[in-house]
Amino acid sequence: MTRRRRTRILVEGNPEIRRKFSANIESRHSIVEIEPPGPVLTMIKIRDTARKSLFYLGEVLVTEAKVRVNETIGLGIIAGDNEEAARDLAVIDAALRANLPETADWYSRLVNEEQRIRAHLQRHHARIDETRVRFETLDEG
Repeated sequence: MTRRRRTRILVEGNPEIRRKFSANIESRHSIVEIEPPGPVLTMIKIRDTARKSLFYLGEVLVTEAKVRVNETIGLGIIAGDNEEAARDLAVIDAALRANLPETADWYSRLVNEEQRIRAHLQRHHARIDETRVRFETLDEG
């Protein structure tokens, strides 16, 4: 599982999963905060598909944290002001990069949460589709 996919699941999914994963690592390993969670402004890059070029849309506030679990560094970044989530993401990132034994069952739990998120989005889109108005015109010809 890619880091991007994993982070998306942990951010969009049930926050209890993120908290449990992080707490499990923190209870068994030494965590050193390299950079405590704090706000950062970052530029958002967008691809203009018509011109096939990149441009900067603007800045967004994110919370960033960097920790070390044993000898492995982890990074956590989340949009908005959420220090706890940024730290949890950093701890989880370091634990997975270090391939700690506590992470062995995380993949299946993340996949299950991803499926739950998809099902929720499908239901949400179905409700939106019920209210969609379709206009049809007849060409005179």
